[in-house]
Amino acid sequence: MHPNAQLLTDFYAAFARRDAESMATCYHPDVEFSDPVFPGLRYARTTSMWRMLCERGKDLELTLRDVQADDRTGRAQWEARYTFSASGKKVLNRIQSEFEFNDGKIVRQTDRFDFWAWARQAIGPAGVVLGWTPLVRNKVRAQARSSLDKYMKERGVTGA
Repeated sequence: MHPNAQLLTDFYAAFARRDAESMATCYHPDVEFSDPVFPGLRYARTTSMWRMLCERGKDLELTLRDVQADDRTGRAQWEARYTFSASGKKVLNRIQSEFEFNDGKIVRQTDRFDFWAWARQAIGPAGVVLGWTPLVRNKVRAQARSSLDKYMKERGVTGA
């Protein structure tokens, strides 16, 4: 197995154990993470996001498949099953992740998933009707950003 494929396998194994500290060791200090809910995070916010999600994801179940990587790039497909804390609703989220590596660490991670499919599950009827709109996406992003900011402030974490 390519070392970067092993890195990704280790990253997701740590996530499945809800071990955010081990996940953080997989990231380069210059990492940039983006997904439909948390766009444009740098190292402190990225690692804090995973810490927050691991702490709150008491019933998280993760399935990883199709890990591929070479010296520069990688990709993985994974599924997360969990209860969305804001609504108490069960979610199955199917995610495609793309990676770039530097110095044996993840320097860029872009996660993609069907936001409308996620919103239908996580939010319920409003997600069915309005989950595809920028209004709902922007509201979810703002709430997620606020939650992350509060989490970081409570723990004395600074940085972008």
